[in-house]
Amino acid sequence: MNRRHFMSHLAGASALAGSALAMGQTLQANATTLKKNRKAAILLWMGGGPSTMDIWDLKPGAATGGPFRPISTNGDVQICEHMPMMAKNMDKMSIVRSMSTREADHMRGRYYMHTGYVPNPNVKHPSYGSVIAHELAASRPDLEIPPFVSVGGNSEGPGFLGMSWAPFSVNSNGQVRNLDMGIAPDRLTQRVQALKMMETGFIDDNRGIAASEHAKVIGKTLSLMTSEQMRAFKVMQEPEPIQERYGKNNFGRGCLMARRLVEAGVPFVEVSLGGWDNHQNIFPTLQDNKLPELDKGMSALMEDLAERSMLDDVAVIWMGEFSRTPRINGNSGRDHWARSWSAVVGGAGLNSGIAVGKTNEDGTRVDGMSYTSEDMMATVCNALGISLETTFTSQSGRPMKIANSGKLIKELVS
Repeated sequence: MNRRHFMSHLAGASALAGSALAMGQTLQANATTLKKNRKAAILLWMGGGPSTMDIWDLKPGAATGGPFRPISTNGDVQICEHMPMMAKNMDKMSIVRSMSTREADHMRGRYYMHTGYVPNPNVKHPSYGSVIAHELAASRPDLEIPPFVSVGGNSEGPGFLGMSWAPFSVNSNGQVRNLDMGIAPDRLTQRVQALKMMETGFIDDNRGIAASEHAKVIGKTLSLMTSEQMRAFKVMQEPEPIQERYGKNNFGRGCLMARRLVEAGVPFVEVSLGGWDNHQNIFPTLQDNKLPELDKGMSALMEDLAERSMLDDVAVIWMGEFSRTPRINGNSGRDHWARSWSAVVGGAGLNSGIAVGKTNEDGTRVDGMSYTSEDMMATVCNALGISLETTFTSQSGRPMKIANSGKLIKELVS
């Protein structure tokens, strides 16, 4: 069974689940709420490379600084004036202003920041979501929906951990992405039966691990048809004031869905907000569009987690694949920059309201200790109670330590 064959059947099985819901199979009125106080993580992924120098680490007065002004917050940090709602919530988050990485290409940077490893043609490494779902799913055997959900965009995959730990991708309305939803009931039954027969045949013929892994994914997908926990995807069922609070846009709904999913027991949710590749006209784009959308959705998520007494157990990470150049180019934009930038993290017992490290006066370098993707991943895993001694074995038999042996960001750990 080759990869294309494997993935085509995975997509087909997901379509079956989505079709069953679309055809009106009714879920019971009250979803099963899993036990509270379970560790989880929400990654707010900023695809394209956001200019952290204009959001979290402003340089007023510097030639590289741009027009935005810093404002005070509820934490011991200052942030951009166009993030006033997050300013009220910075006592819940910390800014790591000393990120320094070496991948300034979109695809390579995306892979590296999601896995802690640089791309390697000989091995596919598991993403944040797959690793955390793999390590935490056993603590919630009553979870029927996928343990790794990607909202509004495609995340990185499970690598050598196998397709059971792949991201379940939905849009911000809870619909499975890019799949046909129009299968009639009789055709649904026929396809389920045919698929089961085919899977059994492959497994009985000892065709390798792909067939059994595929069968696991199919079984999980089909179980979605009747699970009450699928209600967690239905953000439109939230009261109107809560929907308004998060923002009636894709990112706002994605943040609201993330809260609902971790509340239902999902260990890892990624919410995507793209559009940060601002090579031109960066300042009006940020001021009029990206920052208001980010500010509203992210602040509502942090407030909601705190109000529901979930923040002590849920880590929230904000980052992109890199940042943007301190130098403003001839098109009034900023280009790709990985040498000195910021990521934001909070919850799950991490120290909050502080800035970790600093950049120099014009933002062109980190002064002092710098941190990497591996370090951020190690710190989050440690906060979730995942041992940093955990070692995986790749398909080639090579041992690989969790978070690529990253070090803890000591300022964040009590």
